[in-house]
Amino acid sequence: MKPIDKVNLLAGVPSSVRSELIDTLTRIAINFRERRWEPSELNGGKLCEIVYSIVRGEADGQILARPVKPKNMVDACRDLEKEVSLPRSMRIQVPRVLMALYEIRNNRGVGHVGGDVNPNHMDAIAVLYMSKWLVAELVRFYHKVDTVVATEAVDAIVERELQVVWPVDGRKRVLIEKATLRDKTLLLLYGESVAIPEDQIRDWVEASNSSSYRRDVLKKAHKAKLIEYNALEKNVRLSPLGVRYVEENLSLIA
Repeated sequence: MKPIDKVNLLAGVPSSVRSELIDTLTRIAINFRERRWEPSELNGGKLCEIVYSIVRGEADGQILARPVKPKNMVDACRDLEKEVSLPRSMRIQVPRVLMALYEIRNNRGVGHVGGDVNPNHMDAIAVLYMSKWLVAELVRFYHKVDTVVATEAVDAIVERELQVVWPVDGRKRVLIEKATLRDKTLLLLYGESVAIPEDQIRDWVEASNSSSYRRDVLKKAHKAKLIEYNALEKNVRLSPLGVRYVEENLSLIA
């Protein structure tokens, strides 16, 4: 299949709505890239309203020139499931993703005070990729293309994020040239759910001297409670304090 050029992207949607959709998705990606979790998540709520308005318009036979915010997003999305004229993706899958995304906006400490959690990196990731999925589904619906072409079209709208950790040939590398050995270590451990052998993490950060790496990086980071270094087992893992340090101080996108 041929790629979709930007001029014809979502041509079936009114230009004012299409522009607002693309602008909102772009803002979500920019805020995420700049580590502004709350604006990123709030824009996710706006994108929900735009996508809902498009799907609702398809069901009604006319998409309004301006997006409409439903009184109750959950009830409105459930009503879309009754629209048998819509394909399953637009009738079932998109509305259910909309409900999940809107829930983050409303009840995770983003849109209102008193949510369960404060705006954070984990929720912002969910918002970014659910938003991209929703737009890709619209592209797939309007252009009758497969998911690969639809994803490529969305990536063309939003400059693809380059993750700072690159898996290569069984190793991992940090793609920040001026990062210190400590920051490289913390970034690499951030993506691991289990303890990593000392020799393996030293290889990943390309520290030439094992003794100085252990003394100057691992033991000092352990003392600062950023990692848990087990000298007996010779392995290391990131602590909750280390997780917070990475999310607040280190860029996760190159």
